[in-house]
Amino acid sequence: MSETVETTSLPALPEPARSTPRTRRGGLAVAFAVAALVLAGYAVWRTEMLARRDDAAQTQRLAGDVDMLNHSIEQLRSTANTLRARLDDGEKVDKSEREELLALTERTRLVEDAVANLADKRLSGRDALLLNEAEMLLTLGGERYALFRDPQATIAAYRLADTALAEVEDAAFSTVRQSISAEIEALSALHGDSASALAARLMQLRTRIAALPAAARIVAAEPQPESASRLWRVLGALVTVRHDDDARALHLRDAGLARELAVLDLRDAEAAAFARDEARFRAAIAAARAELGAFDAAAVRDVRTELDALADATLAPPPPDILGVALKELRNLRATHALGAPPRAAVGSSP
Repeated sequence: MSETVETTSLPALPEPARSTPRTRRGGLAVAFAVAALVLAGYAVWRTEMLARRDDAAQTQRLAGDVDMLNHSIEQLRSTANTLRARLDDGEKVDKSEREELLALTERTRLVEDAVANLADKRLSGRDALLLNEAEMLLTLGGERYALFRDPQATIAAYRLADTALAEVEDAAFSTVRQSISAEIEALSALHGDSASALAARLMQLRTRIAALPAAARIVAAEPQPESASRLWRVLGALVTVRHDDDARALHLRDAGLARELAVLDLRDAEAAAFARDEARFRAAIAAARAELGAFDAAAVRDVRTELDALADATLAPPPPDILGVALKELRNLRATHALGAPPRAAVGSSP
């Protein structure tokens, strides 16, 4: 029996040795689980700590923002109080200015009435001055043409008179402007030679005459009679006495004198051209042409032709029939509207 027990108990001894690895594996698993739990707890704790730090920082920032907002609110309140005080002052100033504005409005109305009265008086006085100016210019233009037969100067005066009448407020004087336009057209249609062009042609003739060759002397010097004394012959060689009948032929013997006389005649013709004196102009041209006998005939042929052309120049064309109509119309209208006393007809009247 004991052997059987021993034989039966002998095989059960190795079993504890077989279960040892399983126990170790279970301990390792428990250790790993505990470590995982520790790590998880640490992670949770770390996360919670970081979250608390963020919350604390955010709370601190919010506290700072709240402080800044409080400071800003205090400043805004101070500013609002200042603005409120200024608004109160502005209302007081506006009230006083409103009262002053009402007073100024009343004064402005009175000033406008006074200015309107002055404007009426100014317009009437201004129109009178403009009409006086227009009448004076029309009179000057007419007298200019009557004295000098100068259509260009007359046209300039008439245009100035038209400009003055254009500024007149009264529309009744517009008919005078139409008459002025008609007279300007009539004066522009006159075909008179220009005094400046004639003066230029005369200056060229003076230059050409100064270079003309002298002709041979036609009349020889009279010989002294044999019966004359020696003293008389000596005096006769120094001084020559001639009668008036011989003065006309003097230029035939002295080309220098004829040249000077011709130049003087042409200068006289130039002055007559500017004065619009046709009779004097033609007389001076004829005198200059007569002086050409002391020069060579072939050389003076072109000069004679030019002098003949100048003699046919028209310096003073006859005035148009409507010249002076605008002045008469202006005076009649002024008398009708009683804007001024009409000027006397005998003084400064147009031809």
